[in-house]
Amino acid sequence: MGKLIIFSAPSGSGKTTIVRRLMTLVEGLEFSVSATSRQPRGTEQNGKDYYFLSGEEFDRKVSEDAFVEWEEVYAGTKYGTLRSELERIWAEGHTILFDVDVKGGVRLKDIFGSDALSIFVMPPSIEELRNRLVGRATDSPEKIEQRIAKADEELGYAEKFDLVVVNDDLEEAVGKVREAVVGFIAK
Repeated sequence: MGKLIIFSAPSGSGKTTIVRRLMTLVEGLEFSVSATSRQPRGTEQNGKDYYFLSGEEFDRKVSEDAFVEWEEVYAGTKYGTLRSELERIWAEGHTILFDVDVKGGVRLKDIFGSDALSIFVMPPSIEELRNRLVGRATDSPEKIEQRIAKADEELGYAEKFDLVVVNDDLEEAVGKVREAVVGFIAK
């Protein structure tokens, strides 16, 4: 078993942007592609952004114990981490990088303990979070409000993470995250 870096945050906090930047700055990191029962959004691709499974396929994999962890993040929409994905990345000698929902992040940290560094990306404010979600233009106004309501709950999980980074300045946030990740991998 190797090391894992776990990123979690409310939707729109900038965690995916930070994760993508980090992957260009730190060698040996490989993104763990999560599985989901939702449909692709925008230009998302199967196997690259997510493994898109039907609800039935997802439930079958749950019953086969194919997931390390999974969660019904929104009613009828499940996300999870496939065991096969971890095994594949570790077999290549890489450190696994996760971009997962808050509950999944806490669960992964509980499972992997000191082999995992968990990082919570905090938005500067709920209003800025709303602006970012509106600006990316991928969700309906109703879906945005659903994400904002969920963000209130998710912010309460921040203290369960090893590191909390407020993403009000992207370069500064990336710098803090890079320093923490490089230090963790070197241990």
